[in-house]
Amino acid sequence: MFSQEDRDALMTLKYVGEKVIDRLEEIGFSSFEQLAASDVQSILNDVSAALNSTCWKNSPQAKMSITNIIEYAKQNIDTQIKDML
Repeated sequence: MFSQEDRDALMTLKYVGEKVIDRLEEIGFSSFEQLAASDVQSILNDVSAALNSTCWKNSPQAKMSITNIIEYAKQNIDTQIKDML
């Protein structure tokens, strides 16, 4: 599960709500590192399969929410790495 701090950060992103974060956790995501290493279509497909429904992989809003989350995760990881140097 994501930490409360990470959940709060994700909730500030456009198209991202509690249910989107819940779905990510349901398919095994719990860190920005995992998200940054993944791709939008794989996540959409995995959530759709978990729900036994095509709604997620066909939804433009779901695609935008996951795109925003992955971009945020990549930026966050880059910032953490720079802070360590």
